[in-house]
Amino acid sequence: MSRPWIAGAALLVTVLTAVSTVLGLARDVVIAAVFGAGGELDGYFVALGLMNVALGLLAGAMSKAAVPVLSRQAAAEDGDGDRRSSRTLSVAVSVTVVGLGVATLVMQLFAAEIVAVLAPGFGPAEAESAERLTRIVLIATVLIAGTNLLAAAAQSRRAFFWSAIQGVPFNLSMIVAAAVFGPEYGVTALAWGFVVGSAARLLAQLPPLRRLGLRLRPRLTTSDPDFRAMVRLIPPLLLGSAIGNVNTLVDRAVGSTIGDGVISSLSYAWRLVSLADTVLIASLVVALYPALSTAAGDTAELRRLVDRGLGATMVVLVPICIGTAVAAGPVVETVFRRGEFTADDATTTATALLWYAPAVLALGWREVIVRASYALDDTRRPVAVAVVAMVVNVVGDLTLGLAFGIPGLAASTSLSLVVAAAGNTWLLSRRHDGVAVGALWGLLRRTTVSATVTLGAALGVTRLVGDLPAVAQVAAVGAGCLTVFAAATLLQRGPETSVLRDAARLLRGPRARA
Repeated sequence: MSRPWIAGAALLVTVLTAVSTVLGLARDVVIAAVFGAGGELDGYFVALGLMNVALGLLAGAMSKAAVPVLSRQAAAEDGDGDRRSSRTLSVAVSVTVVGLGVATLVMQLFAAEIVAVLAPGFGPAEAESAERLTRIVLIATVLIAGTNLLAAAAQSRRAFFWSAIQGVPFNLSMIVAAAVFGPEYGVTALAWGFVVGSAARLLAQLPPLRRLGLRLRPRLTTSDPDFRAMVRLIPPLLLGSAIGNVNTLVDRAVGSTIGDGVISSLSYAWRLVSLADTVLIASLVVALYPALSTAAGDTAELRRLVDRGLGATMVVLVPICIGTAVAAGPVVETVFRRGEFTADDATTTATALLWYAPAVLALGWREVIVRASYALDDTRRPVAVAVVAMVVNVVGDLTLGLAFGIPGLAASTSLSLVVAAAGNTWLLSRRHDGVAVGALWGLLRRTTVSATVTLGAALGVTRLVGDLPAVAQVAAVGAGCLTVFAAATLLQRGPETSVLRDAARLLRGPRARA
């Protein structure tokens, strides 16, 4: 698979995802203005956490397992790829919907007991609200599962438009729910907006199916050999998806014992942290994953793709990581400080953002490495690393979190992600020779130099613009970080400079296949 195709597809997905993400940010701004960061909104986030666990138990694992299998079917030269993919996808969707449907009904019945475990610090009123919201948002579980599987099928055929744009109808639904219905119906409007938006996301995945030659039929023939190949990947992926959600649940459980608004502040800060990963690195990985899957038998090509993915991750995320840490306060003021979002809410959210900043880089790095492992059908080792990272996060929550509150909770999350990124890199190199170690150390050495210079420049800019409005401070620090880091990277003339050149060339004349 050619490098220009991957870069072009990544640019297309980046642009479309950026549109969705801007709307997502607008959604969060509206929610913050209407509800602030208090106990009522904490219950909504707890409800979402339970729904995400349900997705992690089956849907996330199934959609990730689908891409390598469907990609190899699409690349087959026997002329039977479309029929096989349709059959396999139909079985996967049918099994997932039935399985999650049953799980959702069970969780609906025991919502009160589950909320008591997930948020032990909630009072009676907050617990009752969280229980009601949980029963509503669980309806979306099956809808999101179907969306993820259909998007995976399209991506395996190198069609990225509809999967990348799905956030647009979802976020518009949420904005309407918060702005129009939120003042009258409270957070219940958010829960129903989540369900309606999830249905809109699913509908957005239907248009490409016929064009790609994929036809869905209810089918529970689990003896299908390609479906069984997917199933063999699922157990470790299942555990891996659940582990990530367990971390969030523990964060929120501990946060519920610290005070009202802690869960909301952590959630707002994490949303800002995940912006860069969602818009830039996740977009790259969407285009890179099918390429990694088809390169699984070519070690040299796999290492080249991994090296390029890590180079892009460092070039894009390191200056963002530094800027986020240095200008955490002005960033939160600029984005959220309006309406019911008070100065105290801004302070607690900025504190969380500062300690979450290292996670910006760790998330992107881990994503590239783990997808390379998945492409090699190695799902056990990433899960083993995820278990270690989960232990780090839980221990940190129960020690640093309880001792220091928001800084301790956020720092525990960042540390666990750094451990996961480092552990997965070591295993991919040791077990599969999937990382060029010499090139990796060179990348880290050059990036450290560039990052040091950039941090000094960012701190200097902060002193100069400290009296300006928050938005001006953010603009100045951001421009300084990006400019200084790019200049330092280009001066060192490492291979990662090709990322900057490719980006400039693609922006002048983007060509990507939808």
